[in-house]
Amino acid sequence: MRKIILTVICCIFLSAGAFAKDYVIGDGDSLQISAWGSPELSVLTKVRPDGKISIPAVGEIKASGLTPMELTGVLEKEMTKVVKTPIITVILTDMTNYRIFVFGKGAPAGMKTLTRETTLLEFLSQLGSLEKADLENAYLIRDRKKIKSGFYQLFEKGDFSQDVVLEPNDMLFIPDIFENRISVVGEIRKPTTLDYREGLTVMDILLTAGGFTEFAKKNDVEILRKKGNGERTKITVKAKDVLKGELNENIAIMPGDVVVVKESLF
Repeated sequence: MRKIILTVICCIFLSAGAFAKDYVIGDGDSLQISAWGSPELSVLTKVRPDGKISIPAVGEIKASGLTPMELTGVLEKEMTKVVKTPIITVILTDMTNYRIFVFGKGAPAGMKTLTRETTLLEFLSQLGSLEKADLENAYLIRDRKKIKSGFYQLFEKGDFSQDVVLEPNDMLFIPDIFENRISVVGEIRKPTTLDYREGLTVMDILLTAGGFTEFAKKNDVEILRKKGNGERTKITVKAKDVLKGELNENIAIMPGDVVVVKESLF
């Protein structure tokens, strides 16, 4: 006689579909446990702080830390004590452990609990204004590993190929743009600090700062640029020559540059 093969069905119902990766059940989650053909074993239950749920005629079962599929397998094994061939369905009706953590000064820090599968772009759109966020240097951490760096192309340019589905306990580091601001000091009419934007040149910066004072050493402008080790390297720019058409001297500005206009002694 052919042996009957048990089919186990596990469903996760969310408002916008199932996770790309199995959700891990946690304390506070609500579950609908159904035993086909055995309504007396079916129950709507919430995972207690100790991580357990109670099933009639079976007792307490550890649910926290398991995926719904794994919990289905555990329940099927336990219910064979009271049902010959149990077919179990586990439905997640309310989840409280889809938590995303945000830190850094470019966006409101804290923990946010999601109620459905959410992409990175959707999540960023929920954070409010990101005008002061350094999206170019933001990154996503999963399981203590940096898995994605830079959100600028996704959020500012609409490059959807850069989008990813967030998973429970993902962490987003979003710094502010303070460290990437451009400082202009010295013999300039309006010493200032400016937000970095792509495509800026040294002359853009100098003109935005009001141009030179009468004491400026125009052909000895210095750009102090950060290196990987935290130190700065000096780049000399002949700004006076740029004004005469020497565009090769009009170098591109990088995030965090400090532009120093020296004083002429004569």
